[in-house]
Amino acid sequence: MSEASVNLATAEAPAALGIFERWLTLWVALCIVVGIAAGHFAPSLFQTIGAATVAEINLPVAVLVWVMIIPMLLKIDPAALREVGAHWRGIATTVGVNWLVKPFSMALLGWLFIGSLFRPLLPADQIDSYIAGLILLAAAPCTAMVFVWSNLVDGEPHFTLSQVALNDAIMVIAFAPLVGLLLGLSAISVPWETLLLSVLLYIIIPVLIAQTWRAATLRAGGRAVLDRTLKALGPFSLTALLLTLVLLFGLQGEQIVRQPFIIALLAVPIVIQVYFNAGLAYWLNRRFGVAWCVAGPSALIGASNFFELAVATAIVLFGFQSGAALATVVGVLVEVPVMLSVVRLVKSSRGWYERGGARA
Repeated sequence: MSEASVNLATAEAPAALGIFERWLTLWVALCIVVGIAAGHFAPSLFQTIGAATVAEINLPVAVLVWVMIIPMLLKIDPAALREVGAHWRGIATTVGVNWLVKPFSMALLGWLFIGSLFRPLLPADQIDSYIAGLILLAAAPCTAMVFVWSNLVDGEPHFTLSQVALNDAIMVIAFAPLVGLLLGLSAISVPWETLLLSVLLYIIIPVLIAQTWRAATLRAGGRAVLDRTLKALGPFSLTALLLTLVLLFGLQGEQIVRQPFIIALLAVPIVIQVYFNAGLAYWLNRRFGVAWCVAGPSALIGASNFFELAVATAIVLFGFQSGAALATVVGVLVEVPVMLSVVRLVKSSRGWYERGGARA
């Protein structure tokens, strides 16, 4: 399928929004408040949930991620993966932003805000550690949640899966030397168990489950049954997203209540880099004439972070109580609400994007 035909295919009117989608911003705000309150008033419950981890990957969160992404992976037609090469410009743009821009832009923003502008307001002995945590957060692109963001912008699912798989392959090779370069360290102890388990939990197993389910559904009733299944599963995905938000903010409720000012300051460069990298990827895709259904997930993949790996690496290198670990945790808290705002911007700018794409 050519990019032109993809543009035509995605020009159809979108389906009417359900109550979840229409009021998603409100639900997100409520979940943040509920999560913080629950984490503050029921810390023992969330400590128990938070302790259910393997290689720094929280298993309850992983289950919720499965509920979110498996319905989206059901849309993947294995035969259509052969056509992903038609989107090479989108792939090149995403790889460039992820690996050549994002880590370096975060290092610059960390030095500007944490190392300079906010320095008088932060503990002096943690400044370098905070900056290191920000760099770790930006040095690896997201593995799982990008399927959610891609689905919310009606992104091309085959491109999204292929791009995530490519980023995972690059991450195995490039993460350690890139972090070592930016942190000025001669050797980086990469938590390989976190990296490899994440690929297994968030890519390999969900894809196998989804493709087995898809094949069985198509055999049983054809495309019509598959479409009904996808429609029925839609609310479950968004509900899991909101529960994940409650859980993430609940797990860090005490941190937020105890040091809200430091968390707010650390969030500033993270939020700026998300919008900068998403905007850069989106603009470059428009300049290159990439279809909107590819540019949307490209921008979102270009901006999101693999926070499990960042948190694990920060703990290994600097310790659980370090400023680096705190900075990566702030990335966890910022991820969902900020990425949802990027989703909204991408969807609302579709007309502008496609007018430019037509000229290209």
